[in-house]
Parts: sequence; structure tokens; C-alpha cells
Amino acid sequence: MAPKPGVIPLRPLGAGEILDGALSVLRRHWRALLGVTFVVALVTQGLGVVIEGSLLDDDTRLQNLRDDPNPSVGEIMRAVSGAFASTGLTLLVVLIGTIAATAMVAVVASRAVLGRKVTAGEAWREARPRLPQMLGLTLLIPLIAAGILAVAALPGALIALAGAESGGAALASLGLLGGAVTAVWLVVQWSLAAPALMLEKQGIVQAMKRSAKLVRNAWWRVLGVQLLAAVLVYIASSIVQAPFLLIARGVTGDSVGSFLSGDSTPGWTFLCVAGIGAVLGSMLTLPISSGVTALLYMDQRIRREGLDIELLRAAEKGE
Repeated sequence: MAPKPGVIPLRPLGAGEILDGALSVLRRHWRALLGVTFVVALVTQGLGVVIEGSLLDDDTRLQNLRDDPNPSVGEIMRAVSGAFASTGLTLLVVLIGTIAATAMVAVVASRAVLGRKVTAGEAWREARPRLPQMLGLTLLIPLIAAGILAVAALPGALIALAGAESGGAALASLGLLGGAVTAVWLVVQWSLAAPALMLEKQGIVQAMKRSAKLVRNAWWRVLGVQLLAAVLVYIASSIVQAPFLLIARGVTGDSVGSFLSGDSTPGWTFLCVAGIGAVLGSMLTLPISSGVTALLYMDQRIRREGLDIELLRAAEKGE
């Protein structure tokens, strides 16, 4: 039987063991993790509510735009620019918060594997110097994926602009399909770059190369584990948020479906009540998703490099 000084046995892991290990990290180190993720979730969701609430007029403009059969160019530009600003600012806030939480979860998970305790302050002190690199990595990978899609669609777009619209559209669609496949393949190849950057103190490019090396010949397995974790996290988050959405509906008299269908726009009351559920959902699920990535990285190193032997030695020495 493999030794288990911490949250996982020191041997190659199955998908279920990785998920259970991520839950164990949260159970054993909930003080450090939930304190961090609560602050991150509160700030990101709180600012998100403020941003969305301050742009309620833009939602009204979008509704009026849908009702107007002949909108002017100015009306279209004002409505669309406001919607994009709302979405962009919200995503930026969430991105910054997620980077900080992911970095700290990687540190906590690395200690949990050895059975060590770590405080939120200790995790923050170790993670803080790596945050600029984490930001660069988190921005670079989506930019590369977007660039691939743009280049793939460019020939078809140029042909369409030249006058052959049907042929250009077909070529652009094929290009986007091929570009999407390539982008997904690369994103999975680089999906372990964040823990490599944090735990091995790698640079951005070196961490991406490191991830590609670890994922090589295990692409489908890495994708499967991460998809499974994403589905479970989504379900858990939905369960946590559902009561607050029901309360918000009862208080305001509106439903989520009416917002999604465009029949109405959310008000401040709905946003605030739903935001509380979003804070709790993010607080509980962010450590799990980040923990799965960190443990998947360690599992690949155990399989490829015999990391389990090094971890066992470190656990025995108390390093």
C-alpha cells in the first residue's frame, strides 16, 4: 500500500482520487483557503454587481434596441459598447481575483500533499512574488488561442470582403473549425503551466513548455479529468446559488429566465441577492477547481518523473 502522508497516496492517481484529494485539501485547510477565496469572491462578485448595476441603463438600451425595428447607427453603437464594457470590466475583475486565489491554492495543495499545515499569510507570502508571472501566463494563453482563431478565419474573411461572400463564409467557417481544434489542443497542453510556474518557480514560457512536456501522451486523460472537475464544480456552484436566485425572484417578482430571454433587466435588489449566492458559490468551488489542477500536475510528475519518491523523502525529513 502506497504511503499517504497527506491528502493523496504517493503513487499514480485515478481521476476519482484527484477529485477526492482536492476536496481533502479544502477540508483540511479550510481556514487558509476559505479565508482567501471568500475575500477574492467578495471583491470580484461585489465589484461585478456594482459594474452591472451601474450599467443597467445599457441593458435598457439593449431592450429598446430589440424593440425598435429600425434603430440608428448611434443607438446600436451606444448599446453595444455599453454591453461590452460591462462584460469586459466584470471579466477583468474576476480574472485578477482568480489569479490570486489559484496561486495560493497551488501553494496550499503542495503542503497538503506532505501533510503540512499552512496559514493564509504563509501562502500569500509565497504566492505574492509570482503573481505578475501568473497574470502574464493567464493573459497569454487566451491571446494565443484568439490569435489562432483570427488567423484561421482571415483567408475566408478576405475572400468574402472581395465579393465572394458565400465562398468566403464557408472557408471562414472551416478555418474557424480547424483553428478551434488547434486552440483547444494547445490550451490543454498548457493547462498545467500555472502550478509549474508557482511550484517550480518557472518563467512564463518555461512553464508552458513544462506543462506541454507533462501533458504529452496524456492529453485525453488531462482533458477528461479537468472536464469532470468543471462539471462537478458547476453543479456544486449551481446548488449553492439556487436558493439565493429563488429568494431574489421572490423579492423582485422577476425570474432568471426573463432576464435571459430579454423580457426584463435585473435591478439592484436582484443583483445584490444573487451576488451573495455567487460569492458563496465561488468561495467553495474555486479551491476545488484550482486544487484539481495542482494535484493533476503532481500526478503527472509522479507518473513521469517519480516525484512520489521525492515527496516521501521530504515528508520523512519534515522539509
